[in-house]
Amino acid sequence: MARPADGLPLALQEAVLGESESMPEGSETVRGYDFNSGCDMNALMASFMQTGFQATNLALAIAEVRKMRAWRLSDEPVAPDEDEELRDPAARAKVRCTIFMGVTSNLISAGTRETIRWLVEHRKIDCLVTTGGGIEEDIMKCLAPHYMGDFELRGAELRKKGINRIGNLLVPNNNYCKFEDWMRPILDEMLREQKEDGRVWSPQTMIARLGEVIDDKGSVLYWAQRNGIPVYCPAITDGSIGDMIYFHSFKNPGLVLDIAQVRRHARPRQLGRT
Repeated sequence: MARPADGLPLALQEAVLGESESMPEGSETVRGYDFNSGCDMNALMASFMQTGFQATNLALAIAEVRKMRAWRLSDEPVAPDEDEELRDPAARAKVRCTIFMGVTSNLISAGTRETIRWLVEHRKIDCLVTTGGGIEEDIMKCLAPHYMGDFELRGAELRKKGINRIGNLLVPNNNYCKFEDWMRPILDEMLREQKEDGRVWSPQTMIARLGEVIDDKGSVLYWAQRNGIPVYCPAITDGSIGDMIYFHSFKNPGLVLDIAQVRRHARPRQLGRT
């Protein structure tokens, strides 16, 4: 019931001064992390659930990742059509989630590349899916650095100076030239293997070759190749690599990149429901 307010229309009283219903039992209160307790990163991350706004979504994502990492096939009942070798409880306890990670190119262009590289280096994921820019930017940053700029810099003026802007990051044209010089002999070798050995190249096998050739432990592809983590990029030609393959065809034609080819691997760990 609305509290009485002399002179206010009843509709306003009900809309503004109406009494609240009781919150459901167990409702969480909004509260942030108290740094007087020290800087406990686990407690800080856990506190995001009650911080509100996007911090809560981050906390939900952290919780989901923890569920993915903790899950074992032994958590699930044995299905009627389960493979015989996976009916044994001890065998089921060894089967974990197959973790796929999707990465857009800007995450490789920015400093988040180092975080992704760490995840791949330490085998925290099983498969990486990215865009063409995600492949070329990883290699380019092994050959020359990107630089910090500003979102307000005018692209037309930067272009006159031979500089490209990615958000507030700057990439000199020279970086692309170094990348092309690095790629050219690899494309020659890929074409030679295709002609002489009957090799059929797919984006996945091409990316594995790039990771094999690049000798830089800061590279995501370097660690993916060495740890046997497949990297998928169906749109690998949508960017600088596509330009290079096209230009390469004028001097040394015939390279075929089959985006429909499936490279067979050993059976992956069974994907768990999280």
